[in-house]
Amino acid sequence: MAFQQTDRAARGGLFSRAGLFRLKPAETGEEETAGGLRRTMGLWQLVALSLGGLVGAGVFSLAGVVAHDDAGPGVMISFGIAIVASGAAALCYAEFAGAVPRAGSAYTYSYAALGELVGWLIGWDLLLEYTAIVAVVAIAVSGYLTYILDHIGLHLPAWSLGAPGSGDGHRVDLFALLLCLLLAFVLSRGTRQSARFETVLVVVKLLIVAVVVVAGAFHISSGHFSPFLPFGLDGTFTGAATAFFAVYGYDAMSAAAEESADAKRVLPKAIVISLAIAAVIYLLTCVVLLGMQDYRDISVGSPFSSALESVGLSGLGMVVAIGAVVGVTTSAFANMLAVTRVWFSMSRDGLLPGYFARNHPRRHVPTRVIWPVGAGSALIAGFLPIREAADLTNIGILAAFVVVAVAVVVLRHTRPDLPRSFRTPLVPLVPATGVAFSLWLITNLDRVTWLRFAVWMVVGLVLYGTYGFRNSAENRGVPGVGD
Repeated sequence: MAFQQTDRAARGGLFSRAGLFRLKPAETGEEETAGGLRRTMGLWQLVALSLGGLVGAGVFSLAGVVAHDDAGPGVMISFGIAIVASGAAALCYAEFAGAVPRAGSAYTYSYAALGELVGWLIGWDLLLEYTAIVAVVAIAVSGYLTYILDHIGLHLPAWSLGAPGSGDGHRVDLFALLLCLLLAFVLSRGTRQSARFETVLVVVKLLIVAVVVVAGAFHISSGHFSPFLPFGLDGTFTGAATAFFAVYGYDAMSAAAEESADAKRVLPKAIVISLAIAAVIYLLTCVVLLGMQDYRDISVGSPFSSALESVGLSGLGMVVAIGAVVGVTTSAFANMLAVTRVWFSMSRDGLLPGYFARNHPRRHVPTRVIWPVGAGSALIAGFLPIREAADLTNIGILAAFVVVAVAVVVLRHTRPDLPRSFRTPLVPLVPATGVAFSLWLITNLDRVTWLRFAVWMVVGLVLYGTYGFRNSAENRGVPGVGD
């Protein structure tokens, strides 16, 4: 379905609405989804998918990393800041999910509101972002698996226990690498089966979190909260930038819009419900974790298990570790699903080779995308420490938030007639809040993260200039282009 350019726009050339800033139609066409992805997920399956991304490594691993390295007990403030910023962006995502319920999430939203070049940059950004999230979560799972094996007396060789630089003798995080490949296999089985798998694991995970909060609440020591800000406010802000990716799972869910039944109605609800649940969970678990153990003694590999062991609940610590292996996996699954749908959508739009937009004829999932994603995330998980992988993820998330918040305001002015099942309140104040928080958090990321992100985006611009621009499905009659 092509966007119909006016004669005046067509004469505008490269920098017009017929060139770099041509728009993808906001309206959904039946031809775009027919014979492709199947609409099989209802409201609570979508909530489960979102919670799979929202409540995972952030609870079972990253909270401990941020507390130990950056914020101490101030990790509660770090997560509070991240949740406020994420909430502002979530309301913007909810409006787009109800108005443009297509696969691709922020890529599709920015393409429809701000133009193809912006859409391409965000889509290319999301490919790296989601793949890195899968890797981060896989590394977190690996930490708990190692904890379990150590406690049953099975010690693996040092070379297999972590990425280079993460410990003495470490060469590769073997568990994390293999988990990424396993998730690719599960995802390739089909959406209905995968959604059921995800829902079961999310329920198990939430039950385990509830057990941890209740049991740990009886062993909180107020002395562990002092000093509350051992690294100062700067450490708390740095921790917020790192923790931010943990409260972002609703974006992964919105990427699967074309696989949800009655998407315009249920997607906005699923976003709001899941973020509200996640906010309560994160704040409670941070209080319990820091109340049980001094932040300096927290194990960054398996924080809750070590904290429970420190208060004499080693048996429960083992249960948590086993549950974390099962539950945290849901985060990796949700984000692997998201990156495959973004890649699929970009390929269907002609910005990437159409080979990847062909689904499996029987399972109706993009298997040609799933396996490359599985391999890419496996390499990151196997050879990058968790902190470097998390920071690489966060800059991409924050950039996507900025663009989606701006796009909501722009689309309100350019398409006021577009049907919206949910409207972001207090526009432009809420989007502006999301933009301000996101830009501020970006400034707290280190230079190495910026450098890696810049290199990735330069590669993306080269690819768009040499392939995507000419092959775009929206390329219609730009002088000297596509001929």
